[in-house]
Amino acid sequence: MRHGNKNNNLSRTASHRRALLMNLGCQLITFKRITTTLAKAKALRTYIEPLITKTKHTESKESIMHNHRIVFSYLNDKAAVKELFTVVAPKVAGRPGGYTRIIKLGQRAGDAAEVAMIELVDFNEIYGKGISTTAATETAKKTRRSGGKKKTADTSTVEEAVEVKAEETPETVTEEKKEA
Repeated sequence: MRHGNKNNNLSRTASHRRALLMNLGCQLITFKRITTTLAKAKALRTYIEPLITKTKHTESKESIMHNHRIVFSYLNDKAAVKELFTVVAPKVAGRPGGYTRIIKLGQRAGDAAEVAMIELVDFNEIYGKGISTTAATETAKKTRRSGGKKKTADTSTVEEAVEVKAEETPETVTEEKKEA
């Protein structure tokens, strides 16, 4: 029984699985889009998204170095870590999560394995609709729904409408009809 075991073992030992996800993660960061099996893509998503989130939380110089070291311990590739912090991080700065997209591609001819493409969302120009990164970060909505400003209605237009309505009483309307 697999009580409380939520990760997919991918029929591998722990060290082999860690090496597999490390290599897939480096390739995803380098090429922005890779094709693999659906199970590996789903496992890679849970592996890489927390690392991308760590690139966004860089307030002080100490936290920047700390996050670099943590991400490097997961990827073990200097070029991929540099790419992640210099190219990927600025593009995903306005996104609150969901940095990857998995697209199913069908079954592989040799063994009928379900194949999928996993990609970084902000690097796909087709789905991005040509929105620049600066415009995307400026218009990013907050997901928190707690207490916002109450919208107040403009009362001046309501008062003007009441005044106009008061001038057009039934007596003035009937007098105008008689004159015509």
